[in-house]
Amino acid sequence: MTVLGSTTLTSSLPLIFRSARPADGTALWQLAQAAGTLEVNSQYFYLLLATDFGDTCLVAEHNGQAVGMVIGYQPPREPATAFVWQVGVLPLYQGQGVGLRLLQAWLALPANAHCQWVTATVADDNTASQALFKRLARALDTDCTVQPHFTAELVVHGHPAEPLYRIGPLARTPSFATTKGLP
Repeated sequence: MTVLGSTTLTSSLPLIFRSARPADGTALWQLAQAAGTLEVNSQYFYLLLATDFGDTCLVAEHNGQAVGMVIGYQPPREPATAFVWQVGVLPLYQGQGVGLRLLQAWLALPANAHCQWVTATVADDNTASQALFKRLARALDTDCTVQPHFTAELVVHGHPAEPLYRIGPLARTPSFATTKGLP
């Protein structure tokens, strides 16, 4: 994957959003590394998610290059929920609203169309992601609650606790995508 130069971009930047495909696995892994803000898992893990959960994962492209991603799935015990595992944006695109656009496009994926809730765990020290999920709730005109989930006792090696952010309920209507500004 090639990382673009240091040009300043705007949130009106034309991005193409699509579901992940098996061939995206390596690019997602590289994007996670290049983002500089994510806990990077194995290349195999991203390949597995792009293959088996591609319908609930999103890739954003600019000029044919993967510049952003949402890795997510629907928890088997919560079929009306879409869980965000990772949101990654290349450094050149960070701080310009791309993360919110990614989440909005991810919610508009056909596989997520029935979901009434969005959840994510966010580390206590990850203020950027905390703000992103609160912005998503505001954009969707719904609630965002935070509750203990992965407490310090459950995570190891000094990793901070990760409370659960729960956004919703989402008002899913035939015009949901257009009224909420979704692609």
